[in-house]
Amino acid sequence: MDDDWRRDRIGSAHRGENPTVLRRLDSGFAVIGDRQFLPGYAVLLTDDPAVTRLSDLPRARRAAYLSDLERLAEAVERACARLDPAFRRVNIEILGNTDPYLHAHIWPRYDWEPADRVRLPVWLYEEEYWRGGQYALGPRHDALRAAIGEELDRLGAPA
Repeated sequence: MDDDWRRDRIGSAHRGENPTVLRRLDSGFAVIGDRQFLPGYAVLLTDDPAVTRLSDLPRARRAAYLSDLERLAEAVERACARLDPAFRRVNIEILGNTDPYLHAHIWPRYDWEPADRVRLPVWLYEEEYWRGGQYALGPRHDALRAAIGEELDRLGAPA
């Protein structure tokens, strides 16, 4: 997979070149995460790379973004609960400390996670989870991608 799209995730999504895009939503793009050590990890990207924080958006666009975020989180929750009986919940985070554009993380959490990790933020997982090839997004995640996409469709068609 050519990684040029990673340098411009939002632009590549607009051009149809970002392979992580699950669906176009009203205010952005639902994408599956590059790392899948917690299967179902997804991100809601804004559709405007100039938007760096939620408060940059006018109230109506802010409400649309938060509505899309809730929709993606519920889709991840439904898909993961259907595919793995050890699914616990989703965590939702808007951080913006690394990538400057508005984006929100949806992290599924599972009962099978190590006891010393399951109650902590995912960011405390060791480096091997973030960089190693074992958890990289790939064809083995196609069924998961399809399940999240189907749930997004059930929860409402994009504008």
